[in-house]
Amino acid sequence: MTSRTSARKKAREVAKLLRAERPDYAYLKDVFRHLRAELEVEVPTSSRRLPWVPTEEQVRVLYQAVWRTRRTADLVLIKTFLYTGVRVSELVAIRLNDVDLEACQMRVNLGKGSKDRIVPFPLGFRETLALHIEHRKQRGGNYLFESSWKRHYSDRGIRRMLERYTAEAGIERNISPHKLRHYLLTWLKKQGIDDALIQPYSGHSSRQSLEVYSRLALGEAQKEYERVISRFPV
Repeated sequence: MTSRTSARKKAREVAKLLRAERPDYAYLKDVFRHLRAELEVEVPTSSRRLPWVPTEEQVRVLYQAVWRTRRTADLVLIKTFLYTGVRVSELVAIRLNDVDLEACQMRVNLGKGSKDRIVPFPLGFRETLALHIEHRKQRGGNYLFESSWKRHYSDRGIRRMLERYTAEAGIERNISPHKLRHYLLTWLKKQGIDDALIQPYSGHSSRQSLEVYSRLALGEAQKEYERVISRFPV
């Protein structure tokens, strides 16, 4: 194989050809796009692996492992993850007064990107959640999930809890809080719900998502969510 001319030297040669055109960035970009085509140079693409998402059976088995302990607070916590798709950092910051039992919604304050948003939970979960909230209030609590020392749960503590339940359920791969989030958003998509109805709840901040926020009423999304959530596996 013959040695190549250095890239710097070749660039100077190309510059002599292009200088008379007084090129700007867009023109150069277009020229080199055509040049790649002429030389049959393919642009390498990095393959991005899809995230692993638990199966419906694994979610059921995990929930059953939690249910067998009869730890009510843990059951409520797992269901909150599964029904709302909140991130673990968002969950630990939810206060009791952030929950609107009448509207079946929770407020996430300063979520990812320092944005506030509203997430739904099913009508069928309202009574269980109300009992949990009443219990927390009787104990002088402030957060939806907190320790007996009146401190909200930590990210690490919740991750360890899920690791323990995953092991007790006999599931080989650990089901982290983010895997539960992936599961819900994937499940909603499989139910035929349009991305435009999922994004306001997901907390994604892409440009497309922001366009959705501006033209979609949360009320419409709530109806679609409630319509399909009755088929949820737990």
